[in-house]
Amino acid sequence: MARSRRPLLSKRSGLRPQPYVQTLLPFRVRSLRRDRLFRVAILASTAVVACVATVSSPAARALLRTAPREAAVLLERAVGVPPNRDEIDAIWSVRRARGVEVVEEKLAKFYRGTTPEMRRLFDVAGMAPGEGVVRWGFGDGAFVVSSRVFEPDDHGRAYRMRPNVRSIWLRQITLKDGLFGMFQVLDEPETLAVAARAGAIPDLGSRQTTNSWGCRGPEPDPGAPIRGIVLGDSFMQGMFLDDAHTPSVLLERDLAAALGTKVSVLNTGHIGYSPEQYFHALTAYYDRLRPNFAVVSVCPNDFGDGPTVMMGGGDWDEAEYWLDQIAQFCRTRSIACVLVPVPVEDELLGHRDHIEYPSRVPVVFDGGPTSYRSLTDSFTDEHLRLAIAARSAGKFTSYSPLYNGQISDNHFSEAGSALWAKLIARRLAYLFEFRNEPMIDGAARSVAR
Repeated sequence: MARSRRPLLSKRSGLRPQPYVQTLLPFRVRSLRRDRLFRVAILASTAVVACVATVSSPAARALLRTAPREAAVLLERAVGVPPNRDEIDAIWSVRRARGVEVVEEKLAKFYRGTTPEMRRLFDVAGMAPGEGVVRWGFGDGAFVVSSRVFEPDDHGRAYRMRPNVRSIWLRQITLKDGLFGMFQVLDEPETLAVAARAGAIPDLGSRQTTNSWGCRGPEPDPGAPIRGIVLGDSFMQGMFLDDAHTPSVLLERDLAAALGTKVSVLNTGHIGYSPEQYFHALTAYYDRLRPNFAVVSVCPNDFGDGPTVMMGGGDWDEAEYWLDQIAQFCRTRSIACVLVPVPVEDELLGHRDHIEYPSRVPVVFDGGPTSYRSLTDSFTDEHLRLAIAARSAGKFTSYSPLYNGQISDNHFSEAGSALWAKLIARRLAYLFEFRNEPMIDGAARSVAR
């Protein structure tokens, strides 16, 4: 650095002397100027590439359309101004349409390049291009499912299961080209034979049926003294569980035993659903069932990308909006509402970090303290009990018996589903007694015993 000093002014002028200032040597000035020009050139070339990509890609054009809107929403939230809901819905609509378009393109590419056996499986399963149901879930993540098991829903849920269908899950299917598909297919001899030739493994323990309402489980009884609705995703649907061991079926059994009266529970759980779809499922079935209670099951990917949420990220504002809608809907209709975060298996086996999930869940749910049920410690206790029993029998596993680790799946096992139902039945029994429901006086005490 060169050092220079400006001439001192006379004290008569009334001005203070100028301090020393540092100036850059000429060669350093030229170097910095070239560096700035280089950075500008890089930014300009990047912009040109982006423009070319935008012209050639419908997905990129959609992204460009939503970018200013999303920036405006973030700015409003940053300064504490509630964003316009219509604007937010418009952003999600564009993002979801973009996702569906991308998956349709990937599906067509995959189908053209895969083996004849795999194409046959996609044909029989109702998942081929132009036939499969390509819809959004997990917020804005699009995927393809069987049109023989699922059907589109244009009233908020995007897709739903068809009524009176018997289906089964397939495992060991590898998809290329970034395609995401869920292989819940018809449980029929032809489909299973074609699946075997394609290298897929039908999970015989996952056979499931839907009732006439298009939900998994037995036919609901709107005339039952106690009626409930379970809102959730694949955990509540009971992925890789048979009809007799889903969380909703076991909840119905345990609550009926606790209350000493008939209970009917409608299971609206669908793989890939998010809080927005939970809300629309609640409103879709409310008039037909008139439930006394609602159980809302949430998991990390209800608040954004699951791993990102567990590391402290996610989109909690969007989830909060829809959970508030559910809470308000239940409150205005005197429906007992319980929010239940799914315990993550890693919290039982590895490091427990509750900074965001599930610690933040009750913060974004305006349902009151008795409407929130944490299960992590209860699951940890049961995990330890089962692990001790397994060790005593000379058995050891690297996964928790409460989850489907034996098939490399992190959903509830039969034991996990049963524990979930037992714990939620106990909370509901307490809530009903607290609300002084005359038909079940003393129910909570019987459960506690």
